[in-house]
Amino acid sequence: MEESISLLAAIRETFPGKQQDIRSYSPLTLAYIGDAIYDLIIRTVVVERANRPANDLHRITVRYVSATAQSRIVEALMDRLTEEEQSVYRRGRNSKPHTTAKNATTADYMKATGFEAVLGFLYLNGEMKRALELVKEGIGLAGMEL
Repeated sequence: MEESISLLAAIRETFPGKQQDIRSYSPLTLAYIGDAIYDLIIRTVVVERANRPANDLHRITVRYVSATAQSRIVEALMDRLTEEEQSVYRRGRNSKPHTTAKNATTADYMKATGFEAVLGFLYLNGEMKRALELVKEGIGLAGMEL
């Protein structure tokens, strides 16, 4: 049986390149990867819970991946974030994105961007366990159990 390695380690092994200090990444770059990580976490949980038609899976997933939902989650988590995570969150929340919220307020969109920046930061630092812990705890604290 093959040894299990993290997704990040497998990607870096398969596609080697120059590693950059994560703290030097722009908050929107962190949010960009964090958005994908958050989406992957939620989709994985939804698929693991039941083998359903794709339309049903999508309907369940969008309840959690919207800017409004992410804003609720990060608000519930704020006092549980480390100082470093709070700093990354503020940088993400205060960034100037080149897109606008489709179905959310600007405030919710910016909070969601901050949350995604934190998840991107944790992922790129190899701290997926912490990212998963925050997502699970945030969903619970926001009263949005999956």
